[in-house]
Amino acid sequence: MKDKHMNLKSSCFRNIFYLGVAAVIGLIIYSLVLPAGKINLQEVPISEIALKVSEGRVSLIEVNQNEVRAELKDGQALKSFKEAGVGLKDYGITSDKVEIKVKNPDRGSFWPSFLSIILPFLLIGGFLYFMLRQAQVGNIRAMSFGQSRARLFSPGGRKKTTFNDVAGLLEPKQELQEVVDFLKNPGKFQSLGAEIPKGVLLVGPPGCGKTLLAKAVAGEASVPFFSISASEFVEMFVGVGAARVRDLFQKAKRNAPAILFIDELDAIGRQRGAGLGGSHDEREQTLNQILVEMDGFETDTRVIVMAATNRPDVLDPALLRPGRFDRRVVIDLPDLKEREAILKIHSRGKPLAQDADLEKIARSTAGLSGADLRNVINEAAILAARENLKEIRQPQLNSSIEKVILGPERKSHLLSQKEKEISAHHESGHAIVGKTLPNCDPIHKVSIVSRGMALGYTWSLPVEDRKLNSKAKFEDEIAQLLGGWVAEKLIFGQVTTGAQNDLRRASQIARDMVTAYGMSEKLGPIVLGDKEELIFLGREISEQRNYSENKAAEIDEEVAKIIGEAQKVATKILTNKKATLKTLAEKLIKYETVEGDEIKI
Repeated sequence: MKDKHMNLKSSCFRNIFYLGVAAVIGLIIYSLVLPAGKINLQEVPISEIALKVSEGRVSLIEVNQNEVRAELKDGQALKSFKEAGVGLKDYGITSDKVEIKVKNPDRGSFWPSFLSIILPFLLIGGFLYFMLRQAQVGNIRAMSFGQSRARLFSPGGRKKTTFNDVAGLLEPKQELQEVVDFLKNPGKFQSLGAEIPKGVLLVGPPGCGKTLLAKAVAGEASVPFFSISASEFVEMFVGVGAARVRDLFQKAKRNAPAILFIDELDAIGRQRGAGLGGSHDEREQTLNQILVEMDGFETDTRVIVMAATNRPDVLDPALLRPGRFDRRVVIDLPDLKEREAILKIHSRGKPLAQDADLEKIARSTAGLSGADLRNVINEAAILAARENLKEIRQPQLNSSIEKVILGPERKSHLLSQKEKEISAHHESGHAIVGKTLPNCDPIHKVSIVSRGMALGYTWSLPVEDRKLNSKAKFEDEIAQLLGGWVAEKLIFGQVTTGAQNDLRRASQIARDMVTAYGMSEKLGPIVLGDKEELIFLGREISEQRNYSENKAAEIDEEVAKIIGEAQKVATKILTNKKATLKTLAEKLIKYETVEGDEIKI
């Protein structure tokens, strides 16, 4: 707001300066051009003017020193010069014959003289003033680099977010309720010698409501809420990040009690010592300043720092020690009841039809985050508006789930008859194997309509939210993934590239079973291989082998064994149900989509 006011003020000064210069130039032109219009008069002897006066043809005589101007009654004008010291009476020109005006020579030459003296000073002074103002504004802008760009949400704002706007997350809200109670009534804690945590770190996957929960804390406590993204601290200039951190904490202290929220903390909070610039890295200097402000010599317990990240594993240990972010609140993906509550919140103000069953939608969206569920409701509203409906119905909700999870339909992506047959048998293979094996999730829908990058899909929905997976579950999933590849080979005698993603997922599951989950009887309960990543990039770039080449060969053998056993299972099922496979494929070719309840094995 201050920068905007300064820019407006500078613009006003510039406009005034330009108007002043234009006015002065206009006066100069007026003083020079106006007399010039009379210089082009016809010059005649003074005797001719006297003759015309005697004839009564002159209406006015103007005398300016020795210059005599005569305005004739027919509109013409004449000019002449008389001798110095000689009056007009000597030429026979008297006031009883014609009107005579005598001009004061000083009055006519005042403005040209004044402007010729003052104008250079005015122009030079105005130019210097303009340059000084520009330099001052430039200095202010340069100094503003060190000011934080945090957005302040005052407690008296129009829209205040509270815990009622956050569905589910009972345990995180209980943890943060203590922060709210401290900000409202700090004496209750201080009388018992309790210290409120100085920093609260919200940890969870993207879209689970970390930022929303921080806003709800500020709304519940009715205190100023400063929000900033961690990436906004660092600029191309050295020292700007640390200066902005100091400015941010000073603003928060002036408005204490207050909440300071830093989103995506891992942008500047990564482990030190891994930067390209060593100890002088700008990001590390910013992090050092945050550490000092949170728990240094001058700290304010009435300023509570909250931060959100989905990568707590890469944060510097100094950030996570007691006295800084000493409370970690884990925000996980919502369960069934929480998903239903989230859907109800996001459907507020949207007309839902009577057949809209949010509980059924919640059961069909296992693994989706709060942001995904919000997108489901929004996409359903868009689909209803596209079909000119007045209410959001269940078919629109079902279609929006498929669009969010699987991607938009590509109806214009037409397949040839041969590709349709291959895709139909491929998806039928997935469906029949998944329908037969007991540990696979129930088949919800099978389709050969292209969605996203896939030519077709077999959509399975879990019966319940699952946190743990067994070895038998993984083995059945691998067999289902290989069902499409086996079906192509069984029906057409060869395989296509359509199974590429299935094979990648099956291989990854099998390798994780061996190296990460200890599900190999030969290798036993041991973790093999450590992931390495660059702190700066935050990507796993390689796997550090903490095992020998012989052990690597054993890992490959175990992975191949798991894949081979799953292939045998899928081959046996599809061989025994070959007629069912062909029947389901023909149905897919005809109708393109088959619901899971219609699949009979």
